[in-house]
Parts: sequence; structure tokens; C-alpha cells
Amino acid sequence: MPGLSEKDLVDLVRSVFPRDTGDRILGILVDIPRDPARDNPDWKARRAMAEEWHTRLAAGAASVPLESVRLIAYPDVGSNNAELPAEAMIMNAGLPGEASGLAGRGEVVPFEKIFRETQLFLAPTEYSTTAPLKNAARRHLFRAATMPGFSERMIPALRIDYGEVGRRVGLLKAKLDRAEAAEVAFLVDGEQRCDMVFDLRHRTAHESSGRFPAKGTAGNLPSGEAYIVPYEGEKGEPSLTAGVLPVEIGGEILMFTIEGNKAVAVRGSGAAREAEAAHLAREPAYGNMAELGFGVLGDFGLLPVGEILLDEKLGLHVAFGRSDHFGGRVGPADFSSAAEVIHLDRIYIPATQPRILVRSVVLHYPDASLEVLMENGRYKVF
Repeated sequence: MPGLSEKDLVDLVRSVFPRDTGDRILGILVDIPRDPARDNPDWKARRAMAEEWHTRLAAGAASVPLESVRLIAYPDVGSNNAELPAEAMIMNAGLPGEASGLAGRGEVVPFEKIFRETQLFLAPTEYSTTAPLKNAARRHLFRAATMPGFSERMIPALRIDYGEVGRRVGLLKAKLDRAEAAEVAFLVDGEQRCDMVFDLRHRTAHESSGRFPAKGTAGNLPSGEAYIVPYEGEKGEPSLTAGVLPVEIGGEILMFTIEGNKAVAVRGSGAAREAEAAHLAREPAYGNMAELGFGVLGDFGLLPVGEILLDEKLGLHVAFGRSDHFGGRVGPADFSSAAEVIHLDRIYIPATQPRILVRSVVLHYPDASLEVLMENGRYKVF
């Protein structure tokens, strides 16, 4: 891929995965379209990038150091954070344009065996593998950097000061760990206020700093966020997450009514409203408030590129759907099929939702004290 030389890639792997004496194999995961009609130029470019990364990292493996680098392909799973298929192919020939062309190009191996044998993963895929790799990493103690939708436009996000990113993310995590609730006020079109309360009891936050020093961990790259799963009511007392969550989709403002940490209704007057209402009716688990996230990369001069992988790290975001990979309770079994499993972030920055401003985020602590975390879309604590 232009912009990342063999040395760049070796340095990246060494930075993302601080050396462990047990590291021997790096796997580069890539998904291949089942249906050629769903392919797109960015996906094609990403597959070509994965092949180039494999070639360059294989040549530089001794410098990491690693024994080998494998290119591992599988038919796409159709949605973000759905479960991976049972098997994948360790490639010994070029990637095909569609999944039906995988036959004869490598060795078919159960994913569980791949997980047992591989210590490090990079996953520049079309559909996010973060949820299944987080769960598998805990079982097999590998480390993985998931890169769904990664493109050349994101390279600047690999070259920022991740020491400072880590400091900010760690500070946010500590505050979220202590907080019992986050009160978020949104302003729509400069005049209509919407208020949400996210119940943070019984939860600890996660930090995603772009480095994975500990075995058994997986997360996004590029990275730079602290995030937490709101309490989902599994401890015998109802979740207090409630309010009205505005979401701008295609220029249309939708108002989601949230009760007990679930979207129970959606108001609006266009095609987006009809689609979201149908989705909630078809898959109630989609309405779960799965994540309250705080990205910090916007303060480093980075701009959105149209991919959630990077864009969510630029500011506040709220996710719908699956949460088990973050320590929540909503997982694949709560959806009607593997193809319907989803974890979808709504990102509250001017470039992605220009009609909605994050007026304020106030944390409520157990001693009844309050702290203003954000005001008018900017952090107040750095």
C-alpha cells in the first residue's frame, strides 16, 4: 500500500504489539465478498492492501521478530461484528475477487485452530471483527488489532503521539469507572434540546489507546477512545438509561425514545424513520444502548474519512445493538440470525451529524458531585 513501506509496517507491528517472547506468527485477516454485487472499490483496495501488507511483513518478519506472517481469508459474514465462519483459508495464492474462488488457493483450517496457533492478528476487513475477536482473544490469549474499513486516508492516524492519546484515554476511563451516570444534553438545529441519562452503575470502562501489550486483548486500530456499556438491567433492578436520543441520518432528524436502556420508539417523518422503525420491530436487540464512547483523536487535527473505524474516535458516540464483546449482555443469541447481529455507532461530530450539537456531558459521581466532561462538543478536562 502506498505510504507504508516494509519498515513502516514492521515499526507499526512492534508499536501496536509490544514484544512478547511467545510471539511467533502474525495473521492478516481479510474477508472476501460472497456476492460480487456487494463488492465496492474501497473493499477491493483493502484486499489489495492486505496482500501487500502480507508480502512486506513476510519479508520483514525477522525484524519484528516473527517466524512467519500468514494471509488468512474467509467469506464475508455480511454485517459488522457478526460471528466468524467455522473455517478460513491460509492462503498460498492470490486473493480471488469473490468467495467462490477461494477453492484451491490455500489450506482450509478451522478458525479455532488458527486462533490456537496465531499470537498476533491484523484484521483490515470490510465487516468489523472486533466482537468475535475480543471473545476469541480471551479464550486463546492472542492479541488482535481490528481495522474494519481501513483505507489509505487513515494513515495519518497511525502517526500521531499515541503516548498522549493513551494519557487522555486513561483519564477518561478513570472518570467513567467512578461515575454512576452520564447526563448528555443535545441541541438540534440550535434550538431543540434533547436529554439522555446513561446508567453507568455496575460497569467499568474500557480504554482503547492503539496499543495491545497484554495477551488476550483485541480492539480497533487506529484508536483513541474510552468507552463503557451502559447498565442493561441484568442484576434484577431496571436500567435507568432513559431519555430522547436524536440521530441524524441522511439529513433527517430522528428522535429515539429510550427506556430501560432500549430504544422503544422512533419519531420522524421520512424514509430513514421508516427504515429504523422497521429495524427495531424486526430486531429488538438492535435497540440496545450498547456503548457510550468518548473519542479523543479530533483534538489531534484528524478529520473524518467516512469510516466508523476512525470517525468514532473523533468524539462522542453512542452505539446500538450488540454489547457482549464489551462486557455487556446482548449478544448473537439475542438476534434472529447471524446476519442480523450488529453493533452500530452513531457519531456526534459536526462532519457526521451537523444538525446535532453535544451541548454538554455531565458525569454524576457516588458522592453526589458533578463534573462537566464536555461542553459544546469540546472536552473540558484536558
